[in-house]
Amino acid sequence: MSKQFQQDNLIGQSNALLEVLEHVSKVAPLSKPVLIIGERGTGKELIAERLHYLSARWDQSFIKLNCSSLSENLLESELFGHESGAFTGAKGKHEGRFERADGGTLFLDELANTSGLIQEKLLRVIEYGEFERVGGSKTVQSDVRLICAANEDLPALADNGEFRADLLDRLAFDVITLPPLRSRTEDIMPLAEHFAVSMARQLGLEYFGGFGAIAKEQLMMHDWPGNIRELKNVVERSVYREGSEGQEIDHIILDPFASPYRPKTRVKTLERQLQPKDAPVATETTDDTPQQVSLTHSSIEFPIDFKEYTENAEIDLLQRALAEGQYNQKKTADLLGLSYHQLRGILKKYNLLDKS
Repeated sequence: MSKQFQQDNLIGQSNALLEVLEHVSKVAPLSKPVLIIGERGTGKELIAERLHYLSARWDQSFIKLNCSSLSENLLESELFGHESGAFTGAKGKHEGRFERADGGTLFLDELANTSGLIQEKLLRVIEYGEFERVGGSKTVQSDVRLICAANEDLPALADNGEFRADLLDRLAFDVITLPPLRSRTEDIMPLAEHFAVSMARQLGLEYFGGFGAIAKEQLMMHDWPGNIRELKNVVERSVYREGSEGQEIDHIILDPFASPYRPKTRVKTLERQLQPKDAPVATETTDDTPQQVSLTHSSIEFPIDFKEYTENAEIDLLQRALAEGQYNQKKTADLLGLSYHQLRGILKKYNLLDKS
């Protein structure tokens, strides 16, 4: 078992966590695909590592890849490799992650962001254990256990035609759903102590002085939308700023941006920028007539911040299209003349994914 896995061992005694670990222990010995579902920061990669190192493949490669960080073409090449000359700049043969993980485990994070092409090729690998490199015709065999993760409702995406239902069926031999930190509150302080001691060591402190009553209350009362990752950052920041040698931490710095000198962002809506106060936002519609949005530019007062102006216009248009499409991303993409993955990229840019 690797040193890295031992160092990152999961911490906590809550029933929610213990149930997950028991689930992992049961499915780990099988060479079957596993889906890990959970909010950001809940430790999906740690669970994937645990599945690998508790399996018969523990002494083979554990390869991982975040699917949201690459374009479709690059992702296809990274997963399946490419032949020399397959595309501009491909000067030699490249072995993809499936080849490098042969005999071991491949962990794919952010699976919901993959395109239909990638999903189709993944389905073939799972069913037949074979694929072709990009630009090649030779069939490559690969014995890989596939573990995938997502922070979205994949069955709902499949129902809406936004994710391949047949691929979901094959991947979901078993599904491990991770509880958010707010559902395992008894683990907050053990995790916080662990992160604080580790940070004290990094800072060269002889010991960690502990958390005061107010600091403990702050830790326990916070909702932790970023889960364990957020807790780790908050604790490390607080130790770094407040935890001098042996001194108890009295205050937790939850928001690093908090300052009386923080610039105040101007909040502008598209209606205020583009239309007079008495201008109609949209025409009346019927059940058979699509909504027509009026974007009158006569009220623009120069000078303006072009970047802010256009970003606000895009956000408003996206929000109107989402509402018109009943917050179904596939319908919204059709309304805007975009592909599903183009729309998701734009929504992610403006932090609108969680609101759609």
